[in-house]
Amino acid sequence: MDLIPLPPAVKEGKHLLSASARSEIAALNGARPGAFTYQLVLAWVVIVGIIACAVYLDSMWATIVAILVVATRHNVLGLLVHDQAHFLGYRGRHGDLIVDLFAAYPLLVLSVEGYSQVHLAHHRDYFGDTDPDFARKRGEEWSFPKTPLGTAKLFLADLSGINTLRLIRGKRPASGNPTFARRYPVPEWVRPLYFVLLAVALTVTGAWGLFLLYWMLPIVTVSQLIVRWGAICEHKYNLETPSVAQSTPLIVLSRWERLLLPNLNFAMHPYHHYFPGVSFSLLPKIHEIYCREGLVNHENVFRGYRAYLHYVTGRRKDTRAE
Repeated sequence: MDLIPLPPAVKEGKHLLSASARSEIAALNGARPGAFTYQLVLAWVVIVGIIACAVYLDSMWATIVAILVVATRHNVLGLLVHDQAHFLGYRGRHGDLIVDLFAAYPLLVLSVEGYSQVHLAHHRDYFGDTDPDFARKRGEEWSFPKTPLGTAKLFLADLSGINTLRLIRGKRPASGNPTFARRYPVPEWVRPLYFVLLAVALTVTGAWGLFLLYWMLPIVTVSQLIVRWGAICEHKYNLETPSVAQSTPLIVLSRWERLLLPNLNFAMHPYHHYFPGVSFSLLPKIHEIYCREGLVNHENVFRGYRAYLHYVTGRRKDTRAE
């Protein structure tokens, strides 16, 4: 098991920032409903559009492409739930409800409140015994680098749906007593009513076949692979009380990577942990500030998913950017 931490890509400590940089970042804190709504609407436009095209073309290849694209938008919806857990989407009375209805509930196993109990504990107890994320991701399965064959076997298990239930359980809160109270909790009856109405709508319209093919199949297969890859890109696990910089890669994606597998700047994950009150849409600005302040070790930055995959599969022993 590899217990070697990552060479830090970002120098730690807010005290290293100049006073002007700290003020600049402080101004970035808070919800950004415009950027949030744009990504939410765009995800659904892409989902509806690609499914409509696949149905119209009625070919195997169109169906495969649609399943892949829908899975990438499942990932976007999940990441929007993440931002709302930090109150970075909507702060109004109906904010959590809107995100539950249009992002969390469609993924079937999520709610903003339930996810926040897991994720905010991860922030509070980072890599400690009470960090639910760290507790779940121990052992050989989450130890990287591993051989290309070992990595491929793990990814194939996700793609086949074998690991689906286990990955889903990890997103659920450990108890029914919420530690991180929501400002405006969604009534408990909303979720079952949502699924009842969904079942009625699918029955009345005769759309169960389309739902199972273009929604459920991606959720239990391709989406799980994307979730796994996203988790691997967030942190290196199986480390003993590491700092954020020692356990969190900084991956700078190319434009085509952001287009094919949009991840709402999650690849800039160190900045999210340093400044969890900053929206996903503004993390590139923080990166610019850190670069300007000379606080980025550019030799330790991964240039794209390919560079990080080389590290994950043991084909690159250090973390020097390509």
